[in-house]
Amino acid sequence: MLSKGFLAKFVLLLVIGVGNAQLSPTFYDSTCPQFASLVIGAVSTAVSRERRMGASLLRLHFHDCFVEGCDASVLLDDTATFTGEKSAVPNANSLRGFEVIDNIKAQVERACPGVVSCADILALAARDSVVALGGSTWTVQFGRRDSTTASLSGANSQLPAPFRDLSRLISDFSNKGFTTSEMVALSGGHTIGQARCTQFRNRIYNDTNIDAAYATSLQGNCPRTAGTGDNNLAPFDPVTPNDFDNSYYRNLVAQRGLLHSDQELLNSAATSAQVTAYSRNSASFFNDFAAAMVKMSNLSPLTGTQGQIRTNCRRVN
Repeated sequence: MLSKGFLAKFVLLLVIGVGNAQLSPTFYDSTCPQFASLVIGAVSTAVSRERRMGASLLRLHFHDCFVEGCDASVLLDDTATFTGEKSAVPNANSLRGFEVIDNIKAQVERACPGVVSCADILALAARDSVVALGGSTWTVQFGRRDSTTASLSGANSQLPAPFRDLSRLISDFSNKGFTTSEMVALSGGHTIGQARCTQFRNRIYNDTNIDAAYATSLQGNCPRTAGTGDNNLAPFDPVTPNDFDNSYYRNLVAQRGLLHSDQELLNSAATSAQVTAYSRNSASFFNDFAAAMVKMSNLSPLTGTQGQIRTNCRRVN
């Protein structure tokens, strides 16, 4: 008899497969041919103004897709009668880039009213952000539609936390249909961006698998006492913080991972070997990251007549 776990994963993969069948890289070729150029122009401008924005847009897409699929639910503002994903613990006072998406949506609506979804904008903006910071590229498929609701509980429970151990990380990603190898590749998104003191405080004062000099360098901006300096930032990669490269993995080998969950990737023979391989071969990392991003961006999309095409990404029509 098949186990419930096997059946659940089979259904998840079936849903992903059905969604993929309705997505296409040419989806907007006739209805909004300006779409791709508008997005790349807006992303390039935003990243040139603030390099960190590239990481913020990549993270925004990840946090959208990992909660009920890539449906732009993360963009919905709270209202008097609705509390969305923006208020979730992993997102509140943390997610950024909403104004960039608003700007892209406004430009696209002027060019092609009511055609392009916010979910597709997020997917393309994430890819273009990585490219703008020198990283790999991949083919983005389109045809997603936007949700009419969001899941606060899902955002609080489904997004991998920075305090996870390796077994829980593997489980978190497996629940979304990813292999352990794909999880290690996607973790490389932390080669760009920054984290708040609250996310790494425990690591720099209590973990033993951390380079002592690195921990000391972080402690000056992240005091031990909770409530002091909680929102102070540190880059995931102190060497090339705004370049999409393989420094993240070199840092892990040197026990200089910023988050507890980052350094956990060295806690099994298989994941440690993959980290070491990526630290020595950026092309291998780029290829695997791109493939995993294609898979992630196709998680459980709304297609056909499901959902809607929001006019304003922050609220339902």
